[in-house]
Amino acid sequence: MSVLVYIETQESEIKKSSLEVASYGRAIADAKGSSLIAVCFGLQDTSLLSQYGVDKVFNISTANDIHFNAERYSNTLVQIATKETADFIIVSSSANGRFLGPITAAKYEATYFSNVIGLPLSYEPVEVKRSCFTNKAFNHSISKNNKIVLSLSSNSFGIYEKPSEAIQTSIEHVESSSTLEVISIEKSTDKVSIADADIVVSGGRGLKGPENWHLIEDLASVLGAATACSKPVSDLGWRPHSEHVGQTGKPVASNLYIAVGVSGAIQHLAGINSSKVKVVINNDPEAPFFKAADYGIVGDAFEVIPELTSKLKALKEA
Repeated sequence: MSVLVYIETQESEIKKSSLEVASYGRAIADAKGSSLIAVCFGLQDTSLLSQYGVDKVFNISTANDIHFNAERYSNTLVQIATKETADFIIVSSSANGRFLGPITAAKYEATYFSNVIGLPLSYEPVEVKRSCFTNKAFNHSISKNNKIVLSLSSNSFGIYEKPSEAIQTSIEHVESSSTLEVISIEKSTDKVSIADADIVVSGGRGLKGPENWHLIEDLASVLGAATACSKPVSDLGWRPHSEHVGQTGKPVASNLYIAVGVSGAIQHLAGINSSKVKVVINNDPEAPFFKAADYGIVGDAFEVIPELTSKLKALKEA
């Protein structure tokens, strides 16, 4: 038996969430006395995976597999999982992972667990702890199926190096048809993505207009952070909808989330609840966000943010 992990890449580089998936897979493989197998598509250098305990890599490099295609990728995962007798297939909770996981589980006749936040509590039967209700509650799910597909919640396990003695790299040309065709992909290349960011700086209507957004961008630039916004800001057209975070936008699971001028509507809080440390800056001490935040500053953002940015710049240059 083996544990199989899907390694997601971006611009031929391994995404941070996939290193967490590899670390998680290694822990399960150790608990079961199994080998850890990684499947990736179009990865130029697989050597990094050996630092995270991967025993074997299947690097798919056919022209049709350069761009993500859930139908084709799931067919490939199932073929390799069958060949390697995998009892666990692990994906991340990225947009692609959430799409790929259920399709793969259906084809592999496996149980699918989403939003898993820790190692299995038992293996016979398999019991996992999952977040639910937009991270406001937890669920213990049990399956007697001997084949499991699960998606690991971002930033829930951590990244741990465990160098492997040897790593075997196999280039496999897997025959896999699909009715879907990727015509083109448009990506923002000049900014840190919200999904992969360790730090996210978000702004709300308290900034009073798009002309003041440079405050958010300057602070994010110093911190190496992604920028985000509340729903009202994107609805007003101040920022693109791609930056909207919350229950109806993108979920955030960063190590640090800084909210500037965001009141903290329940829908917004639901989407950022997985962030480990939450900081709010608002001139209204009664803003709901203060009840959910780990740290809060009651003050005028137009005074606090420039001062904070200046101090951080000086600290970096020291």
